[in-house]
Amino acid sequence: MRKWIGIAASVVLALGTSSQAVAAMAPPSEAQVRQLFEVLHMDQRMMQMGSQITGLMGQAAPCVPASYWQGFIDANTAHELLGRMVPIYQSHFTAEDVAGLLKFYQSPLGQKVITEMPLTMAEGMKIGQQWGRERGQAMVRQLQQNGTLDAQGRCPASTAASAPQPVPKSGH
Repeated sequence: MRKWIGIAASVVLALGTSSQAVAAMAPPSEAQVRQLFEVLHMDQRMMQMGSQITGLMGQAAPCVPASYWQGFIDANTAHELLGRMVPIYQSHFTAEDVAGLLKFYQSPLGQKVITEMPLTMAEGMKIGQQWGRERGQAMVRQLQQNGTLDAQGRCPASTAASAPQPVPKSGH
């Protein structure tokens, strides 16, 4: 009898553990993902991006009246786009992941990350561009010193390729 109680207890523990594991791996609900979007202020970010995009489009197509671009990306279209993004979050994050993200982003530190991240990313992009220019210039100088590139930074014309090739004479 004791043996059977031990086996039953083992089965119950195994089932309990596996159901917890399955629950931990369950995708988040749409409501949970949308709550994360809200905490991340994604609708506002979409609206800002929309303003930037329509500004660029307006410059690229000056013949289109400015009134056309007003409201092109509004709260409804931002909401629609976020709705299309829900399944992406559901496929990459578990319900437990989203619960953890919500806990973090609702904290004062999480809110600071949300506020400061665009600024740190913009500053990082500037530094990255500067670094890329410096690395590119150093590479060109090195290749010029090696003779791989000419003074203008182009591949020098090969003397063999630029010299006229002799035309074979026919043996008639």
